[in-house]
Amino acid sequence: MNNANNELHVIFGTGPVGLTLADELIARGRRVRLVNRSGKAETSQDVEIVAADATDPAAVTALSEGAVAIYNCVNSVYSQQYEMVPRFQKAILAAASVTGAKLIVTDSLYMYGVTHGVPMNEDTPYAPSSRKGEMRAQVARDYLKAHADGVAQVALGRAADFFGPRVFNSTFGERVFPLALSGQPVQVMGNIDLPHPYSYMPDIARGLATLGERPEAIGHEWLLPVAPTVTTREMLKLVEAAVGHPLEIQTATREIIEHFGEFDEQMREFVEMFYQYEEPQIVDSSRFTETFEWSATPLSEAIAATVDWFKALQK
Repeated sequence: MNNANNELHVIFGTGPVGLTLADELIARGRRVRLVNRSGKAETSQDVEIVAADATDPAAVTALSEGAVAIYNCVNSVYSQQYEMVPRFQKAILAAASVTGAKLIVTDSLYMYGVTHGVPMNEDTPYAPSSRKGEMRAQVARDYLKAHADGVAQVALGRAADFFGPRVFNSTFGERVFPLALSGQPVQVMGNIDLPHPYSYMPDIARGLATLGERPEAIGHEWLLPVAPTVTTREMLKLVEAAVGHPLEIQTATREIIEHFGEFDEQMREFVEMFYQYEEPQIVDSSRFTETFEWSATPLSEAIAATVDWFKALQK
């Protein structure tokens, strides 16, 4: 067995990103340890699964000993993100500092705020227009400062709204694919005739694994590969083609979200992010694709694969 196959890669978080990244790393012949609170996850038998609290620096550091790369794929329910994301950062960054492992962080687009349709890229200034965006901007600055100060080797990988296998809790997840397959109305957000970026889960995983392998990735923030941005309505047309019948579409307006937010904590926290569905949003991931020489999966192929995954789940 060569040295690359002996490399330990530690993933914190077993949501769709962590699990799909584990698959990607196993396919590359890496040794993978997944960490979550329960110590249980539906994944390959080749993956080691360990229970730990990702906000505990001592536990996180102990589990990261000997790793060449650590991946922060931890998330929390929407209503707790403002509090929990910095706590995860503190513990996992401490582990990277002590062990010397590269730290690859899954990040969002929240820190860019309202863009007025100007494509987002790595040079886009942080201009958050939400409390969670402000938190994400500060967390990102702290990661990059830690790298600049020699505290840890860090790279950030940013994704747009998720879709794909394993993705349920997303604006293009369980309210789209299962409903489309069963002939029920699909439910989407805001103005569906505006461009809106969507990141395919296997591309996110491949992107994070690439950042963990390539030395030139370290010290930078990257927009992970996305297919050329289309409107949400065009995305739904691709879903129609994949399921083989027309879709009935229901759209949630800001007023609807605000109404449900009066008695639902998760919806209440979503209100400040609704601007994303009221303006054109475009991601330019060309810096990543040119540097690492691969591009996102074509949307038609990605959506067909996602439909097939959800179809198999219903059997």
